[in-house]
Amino acid sequence: MSDPRVELATFPTPVEPAPRLATAIGLGPDDLWIKRDDLTGLGGGGNKIRKLEWTVGAALAEGADTLVTTGASQSNHARLTAAAGARLGLDVVLVLRGSPGGSRSGNLALDGLFGARIAWAGEVDQAGLDAAAAEVSDQLRAAGARPALIPFGGSSALGARGYARCGEELRRQLPDLRTAVVALGSGGTMAGLVVSLGASAVLGVDVGALPEPAAAVREFAGLTASASASSSSSSSDSDALRIRRDQVGSGYATLTEPTAEALALAARTAGLVLDPTYTGRAMAGLIASVRDGDIRPGERTVFVHTGGLPGLFGHAEAVAYAEERVVEYRA
Repeated sequence: MSDPRVELATFPTPVEPAPRLATAIGLGPDDLWIKRDDLTGLGGGGNKIRKLEWTVGAALAEGADTLVTTGASQSNHARLTAAAGARLGLDVVLVLRGSPGGSRSGNLALDGLFGARIAWAGEVDQAGLDAAAAEVSDQLRAAGARPALIPFGGSSALGARGYARCGEELRRQLPDLRTAVVALGSGGTMAGLVVSLGASAVLGVDVGALPEPAAAVREFAGLTASASASSSSSSSDSDALRIRRDQVGSGYATLTEPTAEALALAARTAGLVLDPTYTGRAMAGLIASVRDGDIRPGERTVFVHTGGLPGLFGHAEAVAYAEERVVEYRA
């Protein structure tokens, strides 16, 4: 496979120790490190840039002048697609679930600053969202544009190559890592890590974005591994995938109690800001994995911080929870 990658981010992202957070959740002070993929640079940072370097690169190679992608109303992927388009001089249309008229804070505010146009698809399932994006693409072609459809979450075998490279970075930075913990949404991030680190070294915490996330990870990992000369020999063992599905709660858009507690704990022990949908759930999954013995003291564990800070400010429950933690000083 040719290499269509376009450079959009600053790599390698750092890894940082988190000794106070580690001891607070039951690990040794040197056991837990944070892979700061929230510091990728472009558009507020986050993991989606690693995928967009490949998917947008392919779009440019095909002569596209417009990027079309899909997501929830507070999609980090949509925000970073808008930022990539702004940097590269491409028009961007974001096809989002929901309807206009609600809050425009968080990622939506940044979508506007980056100059993206929004097409609201209503309350549709994934098939309905895909159909709406296909219709928008047809309309753009009819108007003379050359649109490229970027997949949901940036997740595809091509996009996952960005996270295969991230896994290679991690092995160089922390050769003795035992487990990399990451949020599992559309599947491409975990799949890429599985390709380069091996299935047994990656724990994905399901956030509820897909009904069957393991199937997406298996598909993307298999296709990515076949195109990668650096894939791990264990990445093809799809039955070995480590996935927690106990942090979804009542749905993708809700703030669960374990996630809220994880947000506060990470902030107060490490100065680390997580979001209520992805990284907050991933941290809650890490904490649960220590409690049930899946992750043990004495093992090098890496929490992959995939970003998402703007989404915190677009989530009414999370903002209310944070505001309730404010304590007035009284002498």
